[in-house]
Amino acid sequence: MESIAQSAAVEEEVDPAPCSPAPDFQGLAFDVFARNCPSRGTLEHVTGRWGSLTLGALYEGTFRFNELRRRVDGVSEKMLSQTLHALERDGLVRRDAQPVNPPRVDYTLTAAGREVAERLLALISYIEGSMGSVLAAREEYDARTPRP
Repeated sequence: MESIAQSAAVEEEVDPAPCSPAPDFQGLAFDVFARNCPSRGTLEHVTGRWGSLTLGALYEGTFRFNELRRRVDGVSEKMLSQTLHALERDGLVRRDAQPVNPPRVDYTLTAAGREVAERLLALISYIEGSMGSVLAAREEYDARTPRP
């Protein structure tokens, strides 16, 4: 019977480097398309429903937790908390806890977070501006697709 270390070594030999650069993106150290690349997790944090909305809201300025929760309509306390922790861990959001009574915590974007948010806001703006054609496409699709 082989040990766990031996089986892990066999897996490493079979599995290519977890983050080898994609051939089309020469010079990049990370490849989001590689299953084990840490960039994939960051992409999920940024592009998930709550991550993108949180980053977009924080682009408007500094928010306290409940202000941010009101701005990102529909997010639960738990999901916003998890989202903020993930974005803070990725270096996109800064959490500033003030030593006052009652406690005050402010959230703001880091420089990297602002850059990501700018790109997300361009996508959000495009989507909002294209909703007429999107809704027309949905209607067309629904008209030709039988419902169960």
